[in-house]
Amino acid sequence: MKPRRSDLPQGLAWFLMIFVLFPHTLSSPPVDRSETAEERSRADSAESPETREARERMVQEQIVARGIHDARVLEALRKVPRHRFVPPAIQPSAYNDSALPIGLGQTISQPYVVAFMTEALELKPQDRVLEIGTGSGYQAAVLSLLAREVYSMEIVERLGREAEARLKEMGYSNVRVRIGDGYRGWPEAAPFDAIIVTAAPPDVPPALVAQLRPGGRLVVPVGRYVQDLIRLRRTAKGLERESLLPVRFVPMVPAGERSPR
Repeated sequence: MKPRRSDLPQGLAWFLMIFVLFPHTLSSPPVDRSETAEERSRADSAESPETREARERMVQEQIVARGIHDARVLEALRKVPRHRFVPPAIQPSAYNDSALPIGLGQTISQPYVVAFMTEALELKPQDRVLEIGTGSGYQAAVLSLLAREVYSMEIVERLGREAEARLKEMGYSNVRVRIGDGYRGWPEAAPFDAIIVTAAPPDVPPALVAQLRPGGRLVVPVGRYVQDLIRLRRTAKGLERESLLPVRFVPMVPAGERSPR
């Protein structure tokens, strides 16, 4: 059962604060997931046993203990080396129960938030996913182990380029990155089975809804001062809207309103 607003203690729900801006990226063609699964799913081969233990504690104490039970999501979180997606100076804190700064005023989301939103997407191995907000690439790496193709957008060019290079170096070859305006989505790659947004627009962007495949799921925080994490599902009868929990995300800013970085 997916966590709902009524299932979460109020204090925990409001503790979930995310400080990541939406992403766009360049281009590296997606490849068949089966060809590079071992390479993409491996954690850093040079990491210490202590790091692996810290990642397992993260999964058990921060994620499973809070009600995330999707086995594929948990396995992906065990495999992706989160410490590789934060600056070297804060790598010892990579598995802490908090968001962490990644530079340029942006952060990598709290592990539980990544897990919650990923589980809410209900991904299948052959799905094609659009992510709005690449950041350092951590969420994209997790998604890449759960879906056939991941298209990720980042509005901060430097972040997007660095994330693309990092993902390529680490072998997450089914991720394509673009620098651009998340409000517009990625129409030439649509339709998508799932879309995830990591910044809060005032309302659900119509372009993203239009790029959902029938049966597709869109997980997005919506609102200005009071925000809800919602899930939209496209059905034969129209859109079904489900409120998951209250959250606090940074605003999703259109490209024309953002100062260049």
